[in-house]
Amino acid sequence: MPSLVIRDLCKRFGHLEVLKNINLEADTGEFIALVGPSGCGKSTLLAMLAGLESVTSGRIEIGGRVVNDVAPKDRDIAMVFQSYALYPTMTVRENITFGMESRGVPKAQQNDAVAHVAALLQIGELLGRRPAQLSGGQRQRVAMGRALVRDPALFLFDEPLSNLDAKLRVEMRTEIKKLHQRVRKTTIYVTHDQVEAMTLASRVAVLHRGVLQQFDRPRVVYDRPANRFVAGFMGSPSMNFLPAELVEENSKPCVAVPGNGTRAALLPLLQPVGNATRKIVLGVRPEHLSRDTGVARPGCGRMQATVEVVEPTGAETMVVLRVGAQEVTARFDADHVPAVGETVRLTVDMNKACLFDPDTERLIE
Repeated sequence: MPSLVIRDLCKRFGHLEVLKNINLEADTGEFIALVGPSGCGKSTLLAMLAGLESVTSGRIEIGGRVVNDVAPKDRDIAMVFQSYALYPTMTVRENITFGMESRGVPKAQQNDAVAHVAALLQIGELLGRRPAQLSGGQRQRVAMGRALVRDPALFLFDEPLSNLDAKLRVEMRTEIKKLHQRVRKTTIYVTHDQVEAMTLASRVAVLHRGVLQQFDRPRVVYDRPANRFVAGFMGSPSMNFLPAELVEENSKPCVAVPGNGTRAALLPLLQPVGNATRKIVLGVRPEHLSRDTGVARPGCGRMQATVEVVEPTGAETMVVLRVGAQEVTARFDADHVPAVGETVRLTVDMNKACLFDPDTERLIE
């Protein structure tokens, strides 16, 4: 049985509808990432799961129980906040045990719980310190420890890494993944960082303007995005979009990409998508554009482009090129970087390409 069920969930503030008919389920032990740009409704959804915001319509079930009108303390949840929310005058031990003290948990049980989470999170040497004496990463570990001692049915994380620097964020991301693998608790994790969502989650829910755009495994969301928004939001650099047309050449379906008054490329289509010639949008991720080596590859086509910007990143180099009136970004091997102004031939991996309807912006299957 799913440990979390959300059905037709809506949230309005006056006339403003911030969540529209959200439907999703989380299986026991699953890690779900809610991802989307600022203002998409993900933090509001998390607050509704926690009982910090009321439900306008629809229902929330946790452990098979409808909790729409259940107080936060009775929902069997634990929440880790972006700001850590630690009591500054208390030690780490006191911060962790505060909730247990309030619930009247016996001292011996408190000590066992603290010892367990301290070992799990490697914060045993910090128990006597106060929050001001801790680094950002240590404070986040303490916040997670306070949640862990509750042993809840559902963990809620509200952008817990956004206050950390880039290096520490990567380290803490790994720690959270290790923690989930150990405790196997159902986790709902809110983030605007699509890399966090892709690396941590078993399934990703992409939100935009209060609407659930896609809910699937990270690989599916990345490789077969439901629409142009998901395709552009997931991935860094984001997917390239080129206006194109479905045509037939020598009785084979192809994608024609316009150039400067002519055709920049005629790319093979692996299977027909309808019969009629029609306009589409071709989506290609930067890693699926490479410098043409002259060796034919199955399912790949070629196009010509002019180099506009070269951005070395270390192991690889991002190259911005112009194809007709459009700019595209490609990932190049750091040892084979073209010069600015150079005209190059690109190999386009059509095995990985996505086609979108220009009107609905949905993926053409």
